[in-house]
Amino acid sequence: MRQITVAPRPGRPSRGWLTAGPLRLPVALGRGGIRADKREGDGATPRGVFRPVRLWWRADRGFRPRTALPVRRITESLAWCEESCDRRYNRPFRRDARDAGDRLWRDDRLYDLVIELDHNTRPRVAGRGSAVFVHVTRENFGPTAGCVALDPAALRRLLALVGPKTRIRIG
Repeated sequence: MRQITVAPRPGRPSRGWLTAGPLRLPVALGRGGIRADKREGDGATPRGVFRPVRLWWRADRGFRPRTALPVRRITESLAWCEESCDRRYNRPFRRDARDAGDRLWRDDRLYDLVIELDHNTRPRVAGRGSAVFVHVTRENFGPTAGCVALDPAALRRLLALVGPKTRIRIG
């Protein structure tokens, strides 16, 4: 699949639709809707065209999904740096007890499957947003902190279509 689009629902900025060829799937978006001027902590899903970088996956929560993306296992110590003054900003790192960061090993299952997007990576600009993913939605499609979230079964269907040449257009 070369092109995937994500668009908000009229009147519901934290809900939307993902379209991938014949698939049209409901998604949860950031509590701040979709914004072109993404900032760290604003709760908005960034507007733009993004490349899926890799799939992060919890092996203890299910089988390895079929996808053409590179796949990495999520371990208990894996986190994502959201501190804009840290040299690891907007990158994964091994977290110890004293480190801040968005843990990828979560009890709530939101990060059982995570597609890393190339938002704010080349160049990385401090404060322009980090940890923008496509991941599993909350039970009632509640808003995200700035990601795109799908039902687990829908996300597995999408993963079978996604590869390194895919582009995800948000907004």
